[in-house]
Amino acid sequence: MIDETQADETEQIVVNIPCRLAQRAQKYANEHGNSITGVVIEALDALLGGRTTDGFNHRSG
Repeated sequence: MIDETQADETEQIVVNIPCRLAQRAQKYANEHGNSITGVVIEALDALLGGRTTDGFNHRSG
């Protein structure tokens, strides 16, 4: 569980991804009024939270 004092803290990390994936993420960000950082945060949150970006939980079990 995240402590309330840590909920808004951020940490800078560097991730190397293929150029084509970066281009797709940037295109998605532009189309949805978001930043590439926001897209990456949402995608990681969806993946690690067990849901997809369509809002449905696709994990079995």
